[in-house]
Amino acid sequence: MTPSNPLRDDSGITHLDSTAHLMDRITSQLGTQLRLVSPDGRRRPDPRPTLVLVAHGSRDPRALATVTALAERIRAQRPGLAVRLGHIELNPPLLTATLDDLAAHDAHDAHAVLVPLLLSRGQHVKRDIPAALDGTPGLDARIAAPLGPHPLLAEALHDRLVRAGWPDRLLDARARRRHAVVLAAAGSRDPESATDTETAARLLADRLGVPVLPAYAAPTAACPRTVPQALATLATLAAQGRTHTAVAAYLTAPGRFAARSTAAAPWISTPPLGAHPALVRLVLHRYDQACETPAPARPRRLTSV
Repeated sequence: MTPSNPLRDDSGITHLDSTAHLMDRITSQLGTQLRLVSPDGRRRPDPRPTLVLVAHGSRDPRALATVTALAERIRAQRPGLAVRLGHIELNPPLLTATLDDLAAHDAHDAHAVLVPLLLSRGQHVKRDIPAALDGTPGLDARIAAPLGPHPLLAEALHDRLVRAGWPDRLLDARARRRHAVVLAAAGSRDPESATDTETAARLLADRLGVPVLPAYAAPTAACPRTVPQALATLATLAAQGRTHTAVAAYLTAPGRFAARSTAAAPWISTPPLGAHPALVRLVLHRYDQACETPAPARPRRLTSV
């Protein structure tokens, strides 16, 4: 097992940034703060749309703690930016309540960007989140793309694997023949979700130089391969020396899917992506992309005088 890096915490954050990077970050944050202060010293309203993180929700209390930590790290990265949280189900605040609250507190000029903390397209992205937004016609909002697939997720997965015991070096040809990864995703009835997960597996395979086979904790007709089935497929290559198969959790937060995938691992496994620094960067990237895209016209609810 690779020794832990004393400069990193359990989330993979490096505590000692380069001086140049640190100064750039301080300068950027100071500039943002100054823009929000008027000449007479009063704080100006932040003109940027509120960033609404849309989490799935889970009965596992660690899931709420994880997305809350992610929100805090995003606030630290973008001082002054309003960041709210809304869940599709199971956890408060529900997305509908968050959107209603935004519209009620700033009824004449409420702007938001909803960033799904989801790793692929599927019914939540295509149906549930738009439906919640349609139920709040007084809110000027747009929905960002889901987080995955994206190279930043491959970066986060690679870091999680190294911290779990994956070799912290470029594998030579002999080592590559011994290693493989099962990418354990949640699963969806939407075929485009499977397409996105397969793309994510290819991005990780390109980064690691080993086979990466996607599998699903909740298999469906569109995503039929279970984690044990993927492990069995890779086990057929054992005669060729492929004896180190890791299970990488392609999930944003802890819960039963992550626990189920970890339990099946024959070697090392990784925790969910959580509040990894690469996820912070990716959320803000999706937010910025959505801000650059005009929001579609939406009907506003009229009230009687």
